[in-house]
Amino acid sequence: MTATQHDAGSGQYADVNGINLYYETHGTGRPLILLHGGLCSGEMFAPILPSLADHHQVIVVDLQGHGRTADIDRPLDIPLMADDIAALIDHLGLQKPDVVGYSLGGGVALHVAIRHPHQVGRLVAASANIRRDAIYPEMLQQQGQVGAAAAEFMKDTPMYELYQRVAPRPEDFPRLLDKIGAAMAKDFDYTEEVRGLQVPTLIMAADADMAPPSHYVEVFKLLDGGLRDGGWMGENRPKGGHALAILPGLTHYDIADSPLFAAVTLAFLDQQD
Repeated sequence: MTATQHDAGSGQYADVNGINLYYETHGTGRPLILLHGGLCSGEMFAPILPSLADHHQVIVVDLQGHGRTADIDRPLDIPLMADDIAALIDHLGLQKPDVVGYSLGGGVALHVAIRHPHQVGRLVAASANIRRDAIYPEMLQQQGQVGAAAAEFMKDTPMYELYQRVAPRPEDFPRLLDKIGAAMAKDFDYTEEVRGLQVPTLIMAADADMAPPSHYVEVFKLLDGGLRDGGWMGENRPKGGHALAILPGLTHYDIADSPLFAAVTLAFLDQQD
């Protein structure tokens, strides 16, 4: 495995798990791996990155086919991308870093903890749904329209502009749309995997997210949360140190820009075990 300096000097590539994964490192302290949403890149966290990097060494990763990480010949599969992150943790010699992910990155973060629990300290999964049928029907309909044919209509969007500016192969944008459309069309239910989660986990969502707040409460219940009064001293809080945060006044599309996202993430990560 090799790491090479990015041309602009702002990041590096790690050859791990069959993919040349781009990452940037910011700040110092206990390591935190930060994972972006679909059709985005690590750049999406620019508004909150300074707050996180004031407290942690933040490793911002561009997932398969996103940002500065070129696509490879495999589906956009969340468990496979989780294995990429586990391989990156090994490659960098990190000792149980915290993993924080939003949307697609939240699903990847969950699966890093599910598949590689010994490699993760604490986990924050924001706006990550564990069942496809929890997503609002109108959103599922919109997701069904994502594919290469939509590329022409997306040329005025920030997602297209970002891809053209940083992707190793800008011409691959229609291919990315096809792959992400296929991934979103696939049914999934990770209920049983989440029920056995061994890593202290914060489930976070906006109060107007892609699924109703009740879905994230459901996930919290799988983690022994929301089942009883917590007790005067917190003695009846969920076993395993799990927590839930529904952030007010936000949506799926602005939660990761919010100072609340950074503040709640840091408050959870910096709790004493």
